[in-house]
Amino acid sequence: MITTPSTIDGLLDYWPGNIPFKGRLVSNDGSCMCAQGQALHFLGNLTVDELRKISQAAADSRVAELFGISVAHSVLLRIVNDSQEGAPSSVIRNPEQVLGDQAQIVLAFWRHLDRMTPAAWASAGAAAREAAWAAAWAAAWAAAREAAPEAAPEAARAAAGASNEIQGAAVMRAKGLPFFFLPLFSFSDPEAVIAASV
Repeated sequence: MITTPSTIDGLLDYWPGNIPFKGRLVSNDGSCMCAQGQALHFLGNLTVDELRKISQAAADSRVAELFGISVAHSVLLRIVNDSQEGAPSSVIRNPEQVLGDQAQIVLAFWRHLDRMTPAAWASAGAAAREAAWAAAWAAAWAAAREAAPEAAPEAARAAAGASNEIQGAAVMRAKGLPFFFLPLFSFSDPEAVIAASV
């Protein structure tokens, strides 16, 4: 008999044997849900009809609240659920498996993004407008756009670039490359992100 998960740990334990639906919060017939859909249904008490009506940005934010994580971390849960086989519980329980050895700094930076004001987003966007863009990382990009939809796209790209810089800090330092995106968010380097989160 399958027990309906009623806690975060219960849901994380449930996922490995019950791989969530992919592509959207709930299937057309309501019988299958993605990881976010299950979290919102089992833990957030949303009905199947409410899952059909909620916007993805609102779902990302609600899942972040349920798990006590950043919106970008919630987006990552969605992206991993929709793009990879296996248990999405690793996104929560073992983020290093998905984000690499700099996961805790990336997660701290994403929490910082959630705390930014519209004025701070505008400032980051203004400072970034003349930059040449590297490939933006999807979770940081999507979360930044959801956190400040009125902010310039440059600010969202800068947030994604900063996440990339955190992940690639060792390579950048080995090549003597300066950090460009992190200073747009008032961090001189990845270590400053951790220092600010303490």
